Amino acid sequence: MRVRVLLLGLVAMAICAFPAGASASQLLDRNAQGAKLEVDRSGRAMVSYRSRGRQWHVLAWGAVNAVAPRAGAKQVELELDYSGGWGSTRKNVWKTFRNTCGPYTGPQLAWLVTACTAPDGSHWALQSWQRMLPNYGVTPNATQAAWELRLSHWSGALPVLTVNTNWAYRKFDHIFGTFSYAGAPVHGFKSTSVGNPLDSFGRNLYVDTFDSAYGAGWKRENSFLMHKGSGAFCYGFYPHGSHPAGTGERYRATIIGPGVTPDVMWQGVPLGTYDAGLDRQLAQRQREVYASDSLCKPV
Repeated sequence: MRVRVLLLGLVAMAICAFPAGASASQLLDRNAQGAKLEVDRSGRAMVSYRSRGRQWHVLAWGAVNAVAPRAGAKQVELELDYSGGWGSTRKNVWKTFRNTCGPYTGPQLAWLVTACTAPDGSHWALQSWQRMLPNYGVTPNATQAAWELRLSHWSGALPVLTVNTNWAYRKFDHIFGTFSYAGAPVHGFKSTSVGNPLDSFGRNLYVDTFDSAYGAGWKRENSFLMHKGSGAFCYGFYPHGSHPAGTGERYRATIIGPGVTPDVMWQGVPLGTYDAGLDRQLAQRQREVYASDSLCKPV
């Protein structure tokens, strides 16, 4: 089964109040309420929301879309001003900010809070999702359960997350696929030993399972790095130590878009009872996907 989904929005920026993590993804804040998005004629966005006991007015500007991965380079990022324009050059900007962003006319987005389309035709969007949930359905603490508020700015096509389902060892559910943007693989060049990106190009895929051995509803199964060079991935729903196999009724996968493009999310169902003939077909498909990638081979 081959499913292609073009969804979700997010940003990569240099953050002031919330430094970017190893994945270099950008967030504006956590557990934000009442988020509002405006964009003026100069191309600056104003994001207003309430979090951590106060009202925030965050200015964002200076980037759109993404550049292709290149060793030693840096991905594009938005400039952020958490003061809301207070200061000698932009006094009380949030009080006089004039919105020119119209109704959103872009593609469907997952995890959407709000979006709009600017006079220049580019799109801005706010999305929110739980990125930091612990693996294997473990109950999250308050920090891990936070909903991250994220901003994106783009024009043209979204990143493409392609997810295929098959089996591993003739009994375990398995997914494999690729992440790309503008026809090129999305990947990084440096990471930790456990797969956390150490540059602004690397991206992790966050995989959730629904109504599994972990319990009812959606639970985090795992997260892992897109492969260097190919932007490919593969993952089997096996038992992990004392944790049972995370086989579920449905699966979903969310990934941060490159640069300041939206995040994308895929959702699908497992294939069900093992079918040897279908497994051979899908194994061939996997060999094609990984023709230049030795990290994932059919098993």
